[in-house]
Amino acid sequence: MNWLLVGIVALIAAPFLVIIGNRQPREGAEAPQLVQYGYLAGIIGLFILLVQWMSISAAMLIFLLGTGVIWAFDKWMHKARADKLRPDWAEYGRGFFPVLLVVFVLRAFVVEPYQIPSSSMRPGLVVGDFILVNKFTYGLRVPILNTVFAHIGSPQHGDVMVFNHPDKPEINLIKRVIGVPGDTVEYRNKQLYINGVALPTQPAGEHDYIEGGDMQVRNLQFAEKHGEHLYNTLQAIDNPPAVNLAAVEDFQYRENCQYDTNAFTCKVPEGHYFMMGDNRDHSGDGRYFGFVPDKYLVGKAFFVWFNLGHLNRIGTVIH
Repeated sequence: MNWLLVGIVALIAAPFLVIIGNRQPREGAEAPQLVQYGYLAGIIGLFILLVQWMSISAAMLIFLLGTGVIWAFDKWMHKARADKLRPDWAEYGRGFFPVLLVVFVLRAFVVEPYQIPSSSMRPGLVVGDFILVNKFTYGLRVPILNTVFAHIGSPQHGDVMVFNHPDKPEINLIKRVIGVPGDTVEYRNKQLYINGVALPTQPAGEHDYIEGGDMQVRNLQFAEKHGEHLYNTLQAIDNPPAVNLAAVEDFQYRENCQYDTNAFTCKVPEGHYFMMGDNRDHSGDGRYFGFVPDKYLVGKAFFVWFNLGHLNRIGTVIH
């Protein structure tokens, strides 16, 4: 769906609905339905447009500040007399402000929803999973700036983490924490080594899935243990190279890494983390975009709360 077009159409339609609605007779203080639809269309359209160029958190903050100004103006400087109705825009601002405030606080400091967009974390997470992300596991952070102001904990080996793409911070990704600051990560012949020690890995049969509606992807499955986490990974049966050298970007601290087609080795710099997808041969991850700085961490994924196409996945705990 072209969300930019949806936003533009909604924003254009909004004033026409308000104008037409205001020509209809009022019954009491409540605005006609077309007026209500107009303001709602304007809010939705503006929000959709904002998130095309900034993060959802930044867009929510703008709406929170805007409705907060309206709420304060109405409360302290424009108190309506008993015989005078508030303008419709003031009513909507006052109504949305407390809702936005609660949602913003919960999303900034407690839990944030996220939808799995690709198969890079199969078999544990599948396309369409709606998950919850714990926002305070890695410390309470200043909204938007994302700097820690109350340290609670740090990412641990094997955590499944949502983070901002190092080169495109407006995009959120989800991968597993493979290397923490100071680690040497090596992936040689499809075997992971951390500081020279191979991660315990055992064959776990095959795992096939359908991609793009009709393409079957066949994989070997392995049980892997990293830190306190035990999870399954996938390797394509046709056994492509461990790294697609043509896809490796010129990322910051690129000099910390050495590559060949069967292996790579990276030393994780301070204040950064190295991430990989569990679907090892079908994941655009730290092998290609490099290290994730601490300021780009979003939170730890812990629970699948919905999947329209796979209702049996509801309630799945993320390992």
